[in-house]
Amino acid sequence: MSLHVEFDAYLDEIRGQAAALRAAATEAGPNADVPTAPGWNVHRLVRHIARVHNWVVLSLDADPEGERPVAERPPEDWDGVLAFWDEQLAAMLDRFRRRGPDAPARTLHGAGTTAFWARRQAHETAIHRLDAEHAAHGDVVDHLVFDPEFAADGIDEVLNLIIDRPARASGTVLYHAADAGRAWLVTATAGEPPHCTELAGDVDTGLDTDGSVVGTADAVYRAVWKRPSHAVIGGDRAVVDGIDVP
Repeated sequence: MSLHVEFDAYLDEIRGQAAALRAAATEAGPNADVPTAPGWNVHRLVRHIARVHNWVVLSLDADPEGERPVAERPPEDWDGVLAFWDEQLAAMLDRFRRRGPDAPARTLHGAGTTAFWARRQAHETAIHRLDAEHAAHGDVVDHLVFDPEFAADGIDEVLNLIIDRPARASGTVLYHAADAGRAWLVTATAGEPPHCTELAGDVDTGLDTDGSVVGTADAVYRAVWKRPSHAVIGGDRAVVDGIDVP
């Protein structure tokens, strides 16, 4: 796995995105709907990120070759879940700092290293920060623009590691983050997990594909996570929409 953001930068992103998520969640209030996660309110969003960070702590402490741990259930009340999240976030960051990027760790894909979780949680926290911003500010959150390098790294993670559901249509899709100078070609076969190849060098945006998702890294990052985006989506929408994130 090739990481395009340094380990310490991932930790900085986790801290910064978590603080912004907390601020937006508090501004919106626990009962506010999260329009980018239908059926969720802010209380559920915060419980989710708190439980994920607890799960990471348990995973970092687990046998890398052992069974996947089961996360604890956060408290139900709003103040309690915020306090629980604060504790789990601090514990997670402490383990990252003490162990460094190369320490063995139990990951989503079995044995791996701490670097996997630093990257995963930087993007997990960033995307749920975006959800909290939508809950607080509505459909438009143009005040938030993700750094191009970080956003491109997030696109790379999604296309290479996160998308593993069987595609609902067959075809090829070009993802092009123009300001980051990076592009990916995803080949989908209905009923099978898609396959991603990063394209090297200058990208021919006229490449013969069935669909495309093109824009700034920030826009494409949001689009691959199925969040509101200014990315330009072209071609066969059935092929593009048939590539799902969990």
